[in-house]
Amino acid sequence: MLLSARNISKTLGLRALFSDVSLTIQEGDRIGVIGPNGTGKSTLLKILAGQIEPDTGEIAGPKGLHAVYVPQTDTFEPDKTTREVVVQAITDQRATHLEEHEAEILADVLIAKAGFEDKLIDTEANSLSGGWRKRLSIVRAIATCGGEPDLLLLDEPTNHLDLEGIQWLEEMVRRSFTGSTTYAAVFVTHDRAFLERVATRIIEISIAYPKRILSVQGNYTEFLRRKEECLAGQARAEQTLNNQVRKDLDWLSRGPQGRRTKAKSRIDSSMSRIDELARIQARNQAAKMSGAAVDFNASNRKTRKLLVANNISKTLGGKRLFADVDITLTPGECLGLLGPNGSGKTSLIRILTSQLEPDSGTIKRAEPEPVITVFSQHRMDFDPTAPLREALAPGGDTVLFRNRPIHIIAWAKRFLFRESQLDQPISSLSGGELARIHIARIMLQPADILILDEPTNDLDIPTLETLEEALEGFPGALILVTHDRAMLERLATQYLALDGRGHAGMHASLSQALRATTTSPTSPKPADRQIHKPKKKRNGLTYHEKREYATIEDAITQAELRVTKAQAALEDPAVMADHERMTTACHELTEAQQAVTKLYDRWQELESKVS
Repeated sequence: MLLSARNISKTLGLRALFSDVSLTIQEGDRIGVIGPNGTGKSTLLKILAGQIEPDTGEIAGPKGLHAVYVPQTDTFEPDKTTREVVVQAITDQRATHLEEHEAEILADVLIAKAGFEDKLIDTEANSLSGGWRKRLSIVRAIATCGGEPDLLLLDEPTNHLDLEGIQWLEEMVRRSFTGSTTYAAVFVTHDRAFLERVATRIIEISIAYPKRILSVQGNYTEFLRRKEECLAGQARAEQTLNNQVRKDLDWLSRGPQGRRTKAKSRIDSSMSRIDELARIQARNQAAKMSGAAVDFNASNRKTRKLLVANNISKTLGGKRLFADVDITLTPGECLGLLGPNGSGKTSLIRILTSQLEPDSGTIKRAEPEPVITVFSQHRMDFDPTAPLREALAPGGDTVLFRNRPIHIIAWAKRFLFRESQLDQPISSLSGGELARIHIARIMLQPADILILDEPTNDLDIPTLETLEEALEGFPGALILVTHDRAMLERLATQYLALDGRGHAGMHASLSQALRATTTSPTSPKPADRQIHKPKKKRNGLTYHEKREYATIEDAITQAELRVTKAQAALEDPAVMADHERMTTACHELTEAQQAVTKLYDRWQELESKVS
């Protein structure tokens, strides 16, 4: 055993993140931690790393355990080069007992194993690209224990890495960094392909489970299967308990003579079952909820060829990025754009959007010129002091979506924001929340061509899945730049691969495109394993169903309030002492619970048809 967490709990403010969680990490374990944003994934990792203390429980491990922690944010001292960052990490740890020249040799070995080119070794760390900064953060952490850790704790390690960098990370986590030791790893990630390839166990933190956690041995495909079984069993348990509670309510509605002996103990048992039913209903309702309600707005024009680029070439700073690129964008097609960092993906997007001129070649756009909307990896610049409401609905308390005004509260709820957050400053929001704001703004703009540049950064898996569903139904043309292989496999109809050495080519499959973008002969071969998750078939909503769908969430909220009031009435001693009031309260609770169940069933039916 490397590390053991026993009955740990953590509360943030008034919100319980998880409770009584026990976790044992063995040598060789590779544990993926997933869950919606804000459920406590990073907090759990920090507790395991000893960065923060749990409210209850304890963390135990053997003396001398070498555990290293890599946070989401990569920060380095000003003016320190790549080599200096790693050397300092080695020399700061007295346990290594290395002289400075020995530390420099070890640093060079570790940096080389991370794939750094010579020109990057003496580059200032803070000037590196996001992907190389992430690699350096991992190397620095591993260097603190002489390159031989027992346990890696990684928070969103694939963020900002390109596809080649993710393949390097997969091999590093699976086969050890130096090749001389085997270590365990716990990583928080939303990268489903990474989970499929690397994880030996997956833990999801969510209010949909008892104690807010589900642990499954296996990869992501196995996790999805076991999760479905778990939720199905929980739904059956609710149905069984609901039948018992219905009998309890019928018995409670009788007069005192009808209840006869042992009434007090049976009342207590009935109330206990009613409380348990409320808890399991809340979990099952949470399990039905998806991520942000993404639905991109299209102009629905019928032009066959929206944009045609012929023989496009570009050189910047004396480096040829690509040459003789041909692109045809048509409605319903998705072009996956791949390439290592610095290969010219952003430059190509700028050329297609008329922000940059090509060195040679032509671009022909349909008439009238198609509307192009870009989801930038750098997100939209928002005033950090401005409140959330101004970012979501600039200029008023309503937005106009698909020619229909929507109040700011309903619009915020669609993107998983609470009404109480509307007056919070932008600076207080997480990366995932900022990404959802950007999606909300883009949804207000009808587009013919939608360009998404690293749209998955900071988004949790439920929102990723709803984003994919929205993109599947988008009738215009798509250009997708992402390191999320699961999303590429699901959406892309063809791939344009830039190899970073000035070459470009079209490919029919992701595996072919990945091989074409590999910049080093020693880089690991891309995997062809796919996540076995069936796609949802969507038939679209009728006009009346669309109107119903737009208001059903408010109806559910009102119905749940009715259940809460009815449960409170049943617990009132004055009501329990009055036969007529007790009977009325029991019927009210039954009707309210049935209304909630009916509304959620209808919501799920409509959700399955949304295009």
